[in-house]
Formats: sequence, structure tokens, C-alpha cells
Amino acid sequence: MAVALPQTQLREIVPGTGIPLRLIRSPRARRYLLRLDQDGAARLVIPRRGSQVEAMRFLERSRGWLERRVAAWRSRENLRQPWNDGATLLFHGEPVQLRVESDIFGTTLSFAGESLRGVTPAADYRDAIQTHLRRLAERDLPPRTRELAQLHGITISRVTVRAQKTRWGSCSARGTISLNWRLIHAPPFVQDYLIIHELMHRRQMNHSARYWKLVADAFPRWQEAELWLKKTRLENLA
Repeated sequence: MAVALPQTQLREIVPGTGIPLRLIRSPRARRYLLRLDQDGAARLVIPRRGSQVEAMRFLERSRGWLERRVAAWRSRENLRQPWNDGATLLFHGEPVQLRVESDIFGTTLSFAGESLRGVTPAADYRDAIQTHLRRLAERDLPPRTRELAQLHGITISRVTVRAQKTRWGSCSARGTISLNWRLIHAPPFVQDYLIIHELMHRRQMNHSARYWKLVADAFPRWQEAELWLKKTRLENLA
């Protein structure tokens, strides 16, 4: 569990840069970690026995890397195309085309057999479509997780569908499986793999060789699925 540091959660890396920094203290972290969140803010994780002073030194040593990541993020944001008529989006692993039709009854969005009626006209329908996709994920992913858990004889307490910024999924010590709703973009076999990946943590709460043996036995296509997840970066689906 990561806990935000009080009063210092958000600050600038260097005065005048405009790049916000989130300082997070995590008792589970073994070292200082720096990453770029989907909103363009830097996230600096301080391990349990670390200090803010050393964290800032680590940040300064990593400044070049961070500036390159921020530049790439800003470029991607500027080039991101709006989701309107004719746009292509990823659904169940396949690129599908969005159709926007308007008449006296309102605006209808359709793609891959899905239809959203009565949508408020907009220049970019990303928010409306993502809301619909999340609902589909909330409908489909939990029952599939419970089905696979039963198949493999694994007990879980509950399944949640969330909007994690940096994770496809997670498994808590109490048996809660949390899945990122953006898995709805992935092919069905990748969805199953990610679920199996988290379920196997109920037997081994780490990523040891024993854990990966459990994953490979339960899901032989795990390497193919891992490759898809690495190529299709989570931040690119935001």
C-alpha cells in the first residue's frame, strides 16, 4: 500500500518547469522509483527506509531521463487524434471504426456492434466511448474472473474493475482481484492471461520462478500475452 506524503504530495521538480511531482512513500518499495503518470506528472516513490533528501538527489540524477519522457508525453498529447466519425479504436484486440450519425433524435455512436444513442454532440467522443467501454468491462470481467478462479480451484473474496494509472491488475493479500477497465481493449486471450496472472498470486504473492511456473502451467500462451501487453502500453489507451 502506497501512502502519499502529507503536504508534499505535489510540488515542482525545478521552479518554472511546470512539471508537477508526486512524492509517494511506499512501505513495499525496495528502492527509489521514478515514473511519469498519465497526466504528465512525475511520480517519485520513496522506500520505507528512504528519505526525502535522498529522493531529491535521486530525482536530480534521473532528470535527463524524466525530461525526455515528458517531452515524449507532450508530443503524444499534441498528436492525439480526437475520436469522431471515422476514427479507429481498439476493441477486444481489433482495430474498429467509429461511426457518428446525427438526426432529429440526437447523435448515435456505433462501433463493432456497440451502439450509444442520445449522445451530446461533441468534437471528440472519447469520454463518452470510454465511459461505455468501462461499463462493458465492469459487466464482463468480474464473471470471467470468478469462472477462471473456480476452474483453477482458487478462492477469491471479490473482483473490482478500476482505472489504475500504471497497472493492468493487482491481487491483494485478502483475495481481492482488481482489474483495469482498459483490458476491454485487449484480445480475449490477453484478458484471460491477466486474470490468471493475478489469480496465481493467491498461491504465490511474488514474481519468483515458482510463481512463473504456476502461470505457465495455467496459461501456456503467457509469453504471447505478455508481449501484447508490453507493445500496447497502458498510457497509450488513455
